Amino acid sequence: MTTLVEPPISDDIITVAEPRLRSLVRHVVTSVWLLPSAALLIGLFIIPTCYAIYLGFTNLELLGQYAQNYNFTGAANLRRMIHDPTFWYSVKLTLIFVIGSGIVAQTVLGLALALLGQRVNVVVRSSVGAIVILAWVLPEITVAFVWYSFSQAGGTLSHIFGVPKSDLLSTVPMLVVCIANAWRGTAFSMLLLSAGLRNVPGEVDEAAQLEGAGYWRRLFTVTLPIMRPTLMINLLLITLGTISDFTLIFAMTQGGPGNQTAILPVYMYIEAFQFNQLGYGTAIALTLVLIGAILSIAYIRQLRPELKDAKS
Repeated sequence: MTTLVEPPISDDIITVAEPRLRSLVRHVVTSVWLLPSAALLIGLFIIPTCYAIYLGFTNLELLGQYAQNYNFTGAANLRRMIHDPTFWYSVKLTLIFVIGSGIVAQTVLGLALALLGQRVNVVVRSSVGAIVILAWVLPEITVAFVWYSFSQAGGTLSHIFGVPKSDLLSTVPMLVVCIANAWRGTAFSMLLLSAGLRNVPGEVDEAAQLEGAGYWRRLFTVTLPIMRPTLMINLLLITLGTISDFTLIFAMTQGGPGNQTAILPVYMYIEAFQFNQLGYGTAIALTLVLIGAILSIAYIRQLRPELKDAKS
């Protein structure tokens, strides 16, 4: 009778299997720890987002016949949006608000204050920085009431403009809300760009100075190109923050007079909660998200060369 003898297990097989087993256990443990976060992400973000997208294609109303028994209407809200002149006027106002009070005003003023902080003594830099940052840390509703008072007939802003008896929120409402937003948000750009200026190598600026380059030439040919990633990040964050601003304008003007300050977040609120058109308001909100996503992609594409250089 022949006895079968099992071949001995090679030590090499055990040596190879042990790292694989440890790697498998590590992946399982990591997955278990990530499950609560994944559940929160799915329950609090993905599902509500998908439901909001669905509501944008329905005739849901806040009150009335379709408050509970609403129906899927396909592209009806999209067609209404395309033929809605108030919507396109709101898009125009949004672009003016974002570009005027955010991209241009906050970036230019923030850069000017950051450059000023490099050239003045510590006392002046700290004093100016504290005043600017104070405007940033104030609650947005407080800023709205401050500027509402400033721009009333007999207010400080009316006297500065030379029309003390004029209510500026009635005559030039968009200008006032742009100034208020720029006043509040400049501190963020100042802090971010100040950090970017500190990362500019001093020897590069000194070399340009030895070559005979003046201050403004060094600024535009040396400093700002080196700060390009910081500038792009600043523009991205300002754009996303300004395009979704609601409290400041609604507390100051409620989108009026008429629709003269009804940027997209305000117009969305008016349609959804004043005219009870929740489905149409959700469609406007989705359009706002899409615009923000497109702008974010555009900024990130501009940052791609710097990201590749950083990896290499």
